[in-house]
Amino acid sequence: QRPEDPRAMVTEAALRHGLPPEIVHAVAATESAYQPRAVSPKGAVGVMQLMPRTAAQLGADPHDLRQNIEAGTRLLRDLLLKYQNTPNPVRRALAAYNAGAGAVDRYNGVPPYRETLTYVERVIERYWRLAASTRQGP
Repeated sequence: QRPEDPRAMVTEAALRHGLPPEIVHAVAATESAYQPRAVSPKGAVGVMQLMPRTAAQLGADPHDLRQNIEAGTRLLRDLLLKYQNTPNPVRRALAAYNAGAGAVDRYNGVPPYRETLTYVERVIERYWRLAASTRQGP
């Protein structure tokens, strides 16, 4: 594998942060289809689609592939920890990744934004597909 392979970097970052690689892959695939140069209409950047301000808060350059994946994985882990003792913690964490923790806290759950609802379901569906194929093995 090439050293700049986003998929390998996602797996490494997930394992480094104690997350199942499938959840980080599901986010990366849904956010950008692993495209390092992806930029959303709202200005989110890179494989993990970090907003420049979020990246700065995480001490990362969102245009640097490795830093983008590292910071996005760390953000996801922090959100999973933040919501771990709430109902539907994974859905809340994914919603916060998409719409911001403020929106999740305001609505005390997944906010009723069509984009966020669709995003959460897409990531979870992708996660289950990846987890199932991983368990089946070769």
